[in-house]
Amino acid sequence: MSQGFVGVVLALTRSFASLKAPRAWFYMLGPGLVALVVWLLLATYWLGAVIAWMIAWPPLSWLVGWDFPGLARFLAAVGAWLVMLALTYLTATVLAAIFVLPLLLAWLADTQYRDLARMGRDSAVASLANTLGAAVVYVAAWALTLPLWFVPGFGLVVPIVLLAMLNRRTFAFDALAAHASREEWRTIRTQHGHPLFMLGLILSLLAHVPVVGLLVPTLSVLAYVHYTLEALRRLRQGAVIVGEAVVIDDEGRLLEDHR
Repeated sequence: MSQGFVGVVLALTRSFASLKAPRAWFYMLGPGLVALVVWLLLATYWLGAVIAWMIAWPPLSWLVGWDFPGLARFLAAVGAWLVMLALTYLTATVLAAIFVLPLLLAWLADTQYRDLARMGRDSAVASLANTLGAAVVYVAAWALTLPLWFVPGFGLVVPIVLLAMLNRRTFAFDALAAHASREEWRTIRTQHGHPLFMLGLILSLLAHVPVVGLLVPTLSVLAYVHYTLEALRRLRQGAVIVGEAVVIDDEGRLLEDHR
């Protein structure tokens, strides 16, 4: 079993173990519910305009020209709701990164990662800039790839990949900002690039599950905090996660590797 895959499994196992604490559920529900209410209210004003805009542009405008206006309007309505859901998830992600991540990070650092010294710069400005930068990149990529969503197959793949990129870019840096030095962050970003994206991809898939998707932004916080802090711990210890299998206790702690 590869080092990266074991690290991802360990991070997810610890994340679900953390949900045993009541405070975790308060954090889980908050961002998603706030974002959903906000965008449902806003949708009553802008949804019709988005549908009309989509119909006016290819490929839906081609359907209108081919005398299929009903199909064009149906696809535009689906696209408009996808836009709303994407904006809901994006808003929940930003809220989780700004408000929830510092609280969960402090809690986990004081309980499961007390051995890790804080050697980074815990800058709220840098974390906010990283979160907003990730949001801008996500929106731009979303807008540029929107026509591909109407191509069979692409409509399933593109949203998942974009959310995976958003998760990785948003949470990986913020989770390590307070603990890792610049050199440590660069090392982890280089050595764990693929696993960090893999983790974002798994969380992206969960985000597309109805109802469960509202909980994923905070679950992403937990998963990235667990993964990055464990990676930092092992970097400082000069160890790596390897082996054919791992043994994990009820609290999500790695007990041993079987090589």
